Amino acid sequence: MAIKERSDAFLGRGPVHIPGNGRQRGGRWKKRMLLALLAGVILFILWTAYIQVRIGQGASLTREHDADVAIVLGARLWDNRPSPALKERLDAAYAGYERGDYPMLIVSGGLDNPQMQLTEAEGMAEYLEERGVPKSHIVLENEATSTYENLLFSRRIMEEKGMRTAAIVTHEFHGARARDIAEFLGYEDPQFVLAPTKELNIWQTRGRETLAFTKWLLDKASLPNGK
Repeated sequence: MAIKERSDAFLGRGPVHIPGNGRQRGGRWKKRMLLALLAGVILFILWTAYIQVRIGQGASLTREHDADVAIVLGARLWDNRPSPALKERLDAAYAGYERGDYPMLIVSGGLDNPQMQLTEAEGMAEYLEERGVPKSHIVLENEATSTYENLLFSRRIMEEKGMRTAAIVTHEFHGARARDIAEFLGYEDPQFVLAPTKELNIWQTRGRETLAFTKWLLDKASLPNGK
């Protein structure tokens, strides 16, 4: 019987069993998976390094000349008041206004959540008015929920009011993404006022900004530039 089975297999009438063949295929599959995983880790490291370099380069942006208006990019309010980190941006914007670097300010930001009584822009305007900026020198943009919308909606306000040049006020870690968005939206020679931060830790700056910058670059191709 055993001789017949071997004969049938030899003549193609039955299965040929090759010892260890399944284990070899499984070993090759695992090797490919490990190589793919390693390639993914390497790509992740390279991409993170690339974004970190861009963030670092953006931190050195400066204001080289006066502008028609400063656009203060919003951030969260705490109990309807600017958070400590948002105050850093507002203080930087106020210092430039006081020096005469720009005569007007656009404060940009919508509602953090439906439970808030004020938009980010309203909270920022109140803070600047308390510092001594006349209400007539502050324009509110109350709809934006992202940096892209901050700059898109603020540019529309500039066009309506005949303003040509802007100084964008934000944090140092946010400068690179803000510049990329401003260039995408066609801002004419955008200037930058970048505040350092003592209120945010490295995850809140470099970590989150890496994710936000990556998301922006992925979204960029599908967003209108408003031109």
